[in-house]
Amino acid sequence: MALFEKYHLRIDKISELLKRHGLKDLKAAHQLCLDYGFDPLKIVKEVQPISFDDAAWAYTLGAAMALKQEKKKASEVAKIIGEALQSFCIEGSVAAERKVGLGHGNLASMLLSEETECFAFLAGHESFAAAEGAIGIANSANKVRKKALRVILNGLGKDAALII
Repeated sequence: MALFEKYHLRIDKISELLKRHGLKDLKAAHQLCLDYGFDPLKIVKEVQPISFDDAAWAYTLGAAMALKQEKKKASEVAKIIGEALQSFCIEGSVAAERKVGLGHGNLASMLLSEETECFAFLAGHESFAAAEGAIGIANSANKVRKKALRVILNGLGKDAALII
């Protein structure tokens, strides 16, 4: 059963990562997270309700990988989640070529690091969903940071800024 769109184009790379971390399949990765008392599928949808199912499963895989590696520092976990995100990128796609998953993991790692004090996000007026995600990331980061991360949103239309 396909758990997300274009499953057949993604599953080979995902399966390699699952095997490398001693996980039978994505449902086993999800169960491992549930056994530790959290549900990444639910968390992703709460942070960004319009997110795709593959994104939620990628975060689930990343969280399970971090548990298997016994990582406890949020900035380290973020990089591992980036590896999982990258495994969901379809070969030959712009996302795969530009290593978008790894980039997201590295960005999140920086946002979770106490050395980073401010996050400036530049968006086009149509990028409401991206801005919503950026705010969700900052709010989540602030749950584990000692000092709150400041966020600057530039380029949003007046209506989007008002809604946010």
